[in-house]
Amino acid sequence: MADNTQGKDGAPRYPTKNTIKVLNRTMPVPASRAGRIALGSALVAGGAVGFLPVVGFWMLPLGLLILANDVPRVRRWRRKLIVRWNRRGDKRDRQTGKNA
Repeated sequence: MADNTQGKDGAPRYPTKNTIKVLNRTMPVPASRAGRIALGSALVAGGAVGFLPVVGFWMLPLGLLILANDVPRVRRWRRKLIVRWNRRGDKRDRQTGKNA
């Protein structure tokens, strides 16, 4: 797949409200707020029944990530998770003696 980090003019392309960045990949999402909320809710609902054959538990975090664009409570949860994750990594780096 092509790397979507640069636009046609060579300038860096940053995620907008219509895209989300997951694992260094930029993915488009619906442009309307209602569309993003509907897609995120559908993914969360599908992830909640992830034990069924077609859907999977991978849908739950992706749905929450999409909802984080528009729902303040989910956005706060995501920020807290990122802060905890970074602190955990910093703590591990200090224990092993790695320098950033």
